Amino acid sequence: MAWNEPGNDDKDPWKNKGGKNQGPPDLDELLNDLGKKVTGIFGGKTTKGGSGSGKSFSSIGISILLVVASLVYGFSGFYTIKEAEQGIVLRFGEYAGTVDPGINWKWTFVDRIIPVDMQSTRAMPAEGFMLTKDENVVRVEMQIQYRVINPRNYIFSVTNADDSLKQALDSAIRYVVGHSKMDAILTSGREEIRQAVWEELDNIIKPYDLGLLIVDVNFKDARPPNEVKDAFDDAISAQEDEVRFLREAEAYARGIEPRARGRAKRMEQEAIGYKSQVVLDAQGEVARFEKILPEYQAAPKVTRERLYIATMEQVYSNTSKVMVDVDGGNNMMYLPLDKIIQQHNSGNSNNGSNNSNRTNYAPVETQSVNSAPTQSSDRSDRFSNGRSN
Repeated sequence: MAWNEPGNDDKDPWKNKGGKNQGPPDLDELLNDLGKKVTGIFGGKTTKGGSGSGKSFSSIGISILLVVASLVYGFSGFYTIKEAEQGIVLRFGEYAGTVDPGINWKWTFVDRIIPVDMQSTRAMPAEGFMLTKDENVVRVEMQIQYRVINPRNYIFSVTNADDSLKQALDSAIRYVVGHSKMDAILTSGREEIRQAVWEELDNIIKPYDLGLLIVDVNFKDARPPNEVKDAFDDAISAQEDEVRFLREAEAYARGIEPRARGRAKRMEQEAIGYKSQVVLDAQGEVARFEKILPEYQAAPKVTRERLYIATMEQVYSNTSKVMVDVDGGNNMMYLPLDKIIQQHNSGNSNNGSNNSNRTNYAPVETQSVNSAPTQSSDRSDRFSNGRSN
């Protein structure tokens, strides 16, 4: 039978609790006991009697609220700084230092943290129409890359460091372009202009201590206005053609010059060789005559005849030879021996064994008999005179 059925009052757990006939616990008493325990934990004094139950309950609520508020305040002070950043700490709006990357804690409602990216490289473009030194208008596009190196100066030196840097970049570009000619900007002077802009920009931002470092300056593009673009394109093409022709001419000159030097060197060597040959030949002739001199002094007549015969042999070896037959008749026959020998040799080389052994004689020419003795006697006289000399 259940405890709550009629006639089972002695089995009621609320009445027989502790061996006494008691009723269910009172809610006020339960709250009062809980308040005493909490107050005892925080060092408060417990009050006895029912009159202090309201005050005990209020103190419990305030204590709980204080504990919860303390926990919330404590946990709300934790924050994280990324690896590439540094934190600027402002305490009541005043600079109080920097914090490193990681998990940190701050006084909520007292400190303010401003994270600053220190490792990322930022880009800033700049472009516009500018007037050059030679009074031409050109559109220039440039871009710089920079990063933060001092977070305090970056935040507090100026109102907006990025905006100040942009204005300084525009000023530097206009200054450099205004002191340069348009041909240099569009063609060969781009690198010099880039370096000049970089140097001028560093000089401008240095007094402001922006906490920034210029990493690089890129010269992206430079072109004339669209209204005169075609004319400038033609001018640039002409300049490029000029440079190309100069390079081709230089290449041709580099190819011709070594060959000319080689020919000059060869001619010089040939002249030196010819000179040496002439000198050696002359020295040989002198040596030969020096050797002949003793012989001539010993036998002048014999030496003269021998020299004359050697000279005639050398002269007649390079001339045509004719055999003359004078038989005392009215006609005189002569044979060109050199021609006959030449024809005979050529015939043998061309025909070989197929040709018969035939001798080709030149036509026989006749000459008056009366003139032959005269010529013969003239030659004999010259020969005798030469030998006697």
